Amino acid sequence: MSTTEALAVEFDEEKPSRALSPRWERVVWAAGLAVALLVLKQVFWPFAKGGQYYLVVFLAVTLPLVFLCYRSGRGAPDDPGPLDWALALLAFAAAAYPLFGGFDAFLDRQGQLTPADVVAGTVLLLLVLEAARRTTGWVLPAVCAVFVAFAYYGGYLPASWSISHAGVDFAQIVNGFFNDATGFYGTPLDVAATYIVLFTVYGAVLNASGAGAFFVDISFSAFRRSRTAPGRTAAAAGFLLGTVSGSGTATTVSLGAVTWPMLREAGYPRENAGGLLAASGIGAILSPPTLGAAAFIIAEYLETSYLQVLVWAVLPTLLYYLGIALAVESDARRFGAKPVDVDVPRPWPLLRRGGYHFLSLGVIVVFLVLDIPVYSAVVYATGVAALFALAAQRDPRAWARSVLDSLSLGVRAALPVVAVCAAAGVITSTVTKTGLGQELAAALVDLASALSSRPAAVLLVTAVLAAVAVSVLGLAVPVTASFVISWVVVGPALVGLGVAREETAMFVFYYAVLSEVTPPTALAAVAAAAITGGDVMKTMWRTWKYTLPAFLVPLAFVLTDHGAALLLRASFVDVLWAFAASALGVAALAVVTGGWLFGPARWPERALCVPAAALLLYLQPVTVAVGVGFLLVAVAVHLVLGKGNHA
Repeated sequence: MSTTEALAVEFDEEKPSRALSPRWERVVWAAGLAVALLVLKQVFWPFAKGGQYYLVVFLAVTLPLVFLCYRSGRGAPDDPGPLDWALALLAFAAAAYPLFGGFDAFLDRQGQLTPADVVAGTVLLLLVLEAARRTTGWVLPAVCAVFVAFAYYGGYLPASWSISHAGVDFAQIVNGFFNDATGFYGTPLDVAATYIVLFTVYGAVLNASGAGAFFVDISFSAFRRSRTAPGRTAAAAGFLLGTVSGSGTATTVSLGAVTWPMLREAGYPRENAGGLLAASGIGAILSPPTLGAAAFIIAEYLETSYLQVLVWAVLPTLLYYLGIALAVESDARRFGAKPVDVDVPRPWPLLRRGGYHFLSLGVIVVFLVLDIPVYSAVVYATGVAALFALAAQRDPRAWARSVLDSLSLGVRAALPVVAVCAAAGVITSTVTKTGLGQELAAALVDLASALSSRPAAVLLVTAVLAAVAVSVLGLAVPVTASFVISWVVVGPALVGLGVAREETAMFVFYYAVLSEVTPPTALAAVAAAAITGGDVMKTMWRTWKYTLPAFLVPLAFVLTDHGAALLLRASFVDVLWAFAASALGVAALAVVTGGWLFGPARWPERALCVPAAALLLYLQPVTVAVGVGFLLVAVAVHLVLGKGNHA
């Protein structure tokens, strides 16, 4: 395993996998390939018994692989032992149980499970939680256990508590997990089995075709030789590499391996370089065309197309990278960054030689515009990437082996997400049966109302509390689980205050993703610090500086009716002025955090830019006008003080 791969394994909360010996590697390779073929079969020739039947089969063939590919603990050997094989066989038996006596007969017992059904469902519950523990740690299984306990023991809670309920019989709890569309086989697992596996396969094929190296080279070549080129290159390469990786932390590690030497030579301090790498890595899963896994769940929850979710993300992505670009500009001047010579061809020769790597991304977008289902679009894009790889490689046997390897590797990369999505079904089922989501949402609004009775203030406080809650939750559980939990708890609070479901979903999505760069865990920043050798906590705070616009812009989605314009859900004029105001707000934030305007910014200008940024991001005409006024005063003060110093 290379140093880069080892760092990705260590710091990416969803990929602590085994390094199998050749014998077991071949076994898992074949199993992964078989699962990939099953997924492709479902795209073109779906099971006649319906989607839930497919999900039962899918979980039955992927859950056992988790126990073969992931250790039971740090001291466990790399190769699976007798216990791992026993759990794998038990996982297959429990997950495939609905098929043994007839799937239709199993569905007919919904709400009236037999004792054998309850035993099988309980075993599957325990195995799903163990799979989640192996792939993500103890926190998610512990959260699921709390929800199960709440469902069963709710009747023992004081009657005065709003969350108390009559309690749910254990057989009915298992029924909700095992024989209901909100449990193991609910929307999260459906998304994993239908979309995410295909995208991880696509990323593996794209990477095997050499796209990763090409994306780095074209980023180096595009910006050539200037003092801001190293920072711009890191940001652009991170955006492109994210289409291959799909993970913020893994992208950060891959990006750092190739761009840290350039940033160091340019004069970037270790912590600032680490912050830039982490921010660039995480930006990839905030951005079209390959958003994080939770974006597919948004599409399913809101019953809209994935293309529509991509459209909603366009302006927030532009604002995010505007913030990074401004931070790069100020850093290059503050640190006295030097131009760096990089030995790469000029852009046009590179594009002529490897520009075909962009075509598969274009295929996804074009097919989605043509209203072709996303799962079909990504399969066709994978085929395009594979065919161009064949044209470039000119060795059919090596190419065929590479494609088969990529199919198997893509399935293995999706295993942590499968475990998380199955475990998330425990939470969604419990919330549905007990009404817990509505009660917690009401408690959140009540807390905000206790601080103010004004509707606008209640919404503001609720949104801030919700943002903090989602961010804190994301410190402990993976992004996908964080989104699912937050959607059923935080979502109803904001929707109940009049925020549209679309703005609420994107609000929750952004804060769930940003947990990867939120102190004190900030796995992407920790990984970047390991590469640069910088201080971990300082690197986290530098990362926060680069990503600050992403933390504040989602608040603009929900605080006013004009927030919809940032998701392109308004007229052209509204979109134009909302984006312009937000861009000015991001620029004001860059002055505050970067300490640079037209020259070094002193404390008066930076202090004036704080209310300017806040008011500009509160998208009401009056507040925006006042915010512009603060920003103009800051510029005037800066120019006057600058002239005074030169005099």
